[in-house]
Amino acid sequence: MLKIGEFSKLSRVSIRLLRHYDEAGLLAPASTDPFTGYRYYSEAQLPIANRITSLKEMGFTHAVISEILRCYDDPAALERWLLLRRTEAEAAAEEAARRLRLLDTAIERLRKDEVNMKYDVTVKTIPARHVASVRQIIPSYDHEGYLWGIFCEETARMNIQDGDPVLCMALFHDGEYKEAGVDVEIQKTVLGTYPDTEHVKFKTAPAVQVASATFQGSYDKISEANEAVAAWVEDNGWTFDGTAFLIYHVSPHETKNSDEFVTEVCYPVKRK
Repeated sequence: MLKIGEFSKLSRVSIRLLRHYDEAGLLAPASTDPFTGYRYYSEAQLPIANRITSLKEMGFTHAVISEILRCYDDPAALERWLLLRRTEAEAAAEEAARRLRLLDTAIERLRKDEVNMKYDVTVKTIPARHVASVRQIIPSYDHEGYLWGIFCEETARMNIQDGDPVLCMALFHDGEYKEAGVDVEIQKTVLGTYPDTEHVKFKTAPAVQVASATFQGSYDKISEANEAVAAWVEDNGWTFDGTAFLIYHVSPHETKNSDEFVTEVCYPVKRK
């Protein structure tokens, strides 16, 4: 039997942490002296201590480690836990990479003295146009591609002619930003008339007067473009008047390089 200090040295786990493992039900001493309260561990418990350390380094919580230890001798069950944690780690890595991109962009702008990046905001009228439209409630704004997938699938054999100019747009019908269950409509201008499909509807969209700003780069810049439009509208005596939308001049359909995306944010407006 090993005293707790000896076991601590061999397992490379502090005495404080060993006591915590005991309280959490992860690793109890092999025996405890009823008179002195001294804790003793067996050499056979060293592999368990090492397993706990490894699982902690992988990011598992104590509660989950307790579950895993019960099935550690079952390779199939252990693999399921590891695959689940790997998926979680990948998602966390993607989120960390996104935050790093935002930080790098902010730092770059600071160094270039472009904190208040200027966008050219213009008022123009988008004329009436014949469009193919798909509108659904989707889980989040990131799922917009699902609507374009529906459009492509249901019109693949219809030999649809693109409008002139061809405009690919996304309209956001909710009166607020929503974290889930968003009402989104995609539109593409077309020439000619075509029968509706299950989800794709053909219609004439009315002319609309908008304040718009165009930017190049990833969609992370949409908030900045929105700020520029909002400031311009306030400073120039206009007011918002309808459903906001995006026009995708260069989208993931044309390039996978987000630095090459060209997007126009459009807000219907009228004079105050």
